[in-house]
Amino acid sequence: MEDRQIVELFWQRNEAAIAETQKKYGSYCRSIAGNILSQDEDVKEVINDAYLGTWNAIPPHRPENLSTFLGKIVRRLAMKKLRYLTAEKRVSNEAAVSIEELESCIPSPLRAEAHLEKAELTESINRFLDTLKPEERRIFLRRYWFCDPIPSICSQYGFRQSKVKSMLLRTRKKLASWLRKEGFL
Repeated sequence: MEDRQIVELFWQRNEAAIAETQKKYGSYCRSIAGNILSQDEDVKEVINDAYLGTWNAIPPHRPENLSTFLGKIVRRLAMKKLRYLTAEKRVSNEAAVSIEELESCIPSPLRAEAHLEKAELTESINRFLDTLKPEERRIFLRRYWFCDPIPSICSQYGFRQSKVKSMLLRTRKKLASWLRKEGFL
């Protein structure tokens, strides 16, 4: 079923929208949540919450790209669950490691004006990503958006770990420099 048809089912409040979304994007959602969370029960909970979140968000939203819309919801919920699980150092996984890698580049969210800067920071990072070569951008996003483990990225792109690690390190340094020039650091 086409995305626009699935979105229309959501707009009609037809419960078949959930089933069609699950059929078309279930493995995509499992991949995103599974790269962030290590427990299968947590992944299932996040995916179910994402379907509910999608049901509640459509309407009023009418996403042009359902996979991106759903992916953002899954990722946001998985990161929220990860923060909960790691608050007491209950787990350590690939997502936590990738977040730690980026901490030196991203400004602290504790500043009072952080809420105002969030949209500006997002736009700045998007502009930065546009400056990267396509391969660099894909590897950066696989690691820091999808939280893919480095060995998975290596097998996907046919690179050795040392190459992927050095690409990520150089890209993080470029990002830090970019954000300094943009006034975020």
